[in-house]
Amino acid sequence: MNEEYPDQGVEGQSQDLDAERARAAATPYGGELRPAAEPVLGPPTGDDRVDAAVAGLNRLAGAPAEEHVAVLEEVHGRLRDILGEVNEGTP
Repeated sequence: MNEEYPDQGVEGQSQDLDAERARAAATPYGGELRPAAEPVLGPPTGDDRVDAAVAGLNRLAGAPAEEHVAVLEEVHGRLRDILGEVNEGTP
């Protein structure tokens, strides 16, 4: 140990700070990867079409962030179509 800075490790030992930072970023919860949480979507709506559209949000849990917008847009589009059908009187 370094007597001047005891918590700094052994003198002359090289440190790979980039590797340490990458390791910390990859495992931000004490070195363990946390599993994705199960999404909570609430109770059924009573309309199978709406429930099926909202169930599409389950894909967000396993998808990378870059894909979230596409999933959200798809679900929003399906819900908008269903609402349009209801406004037109189509069951």
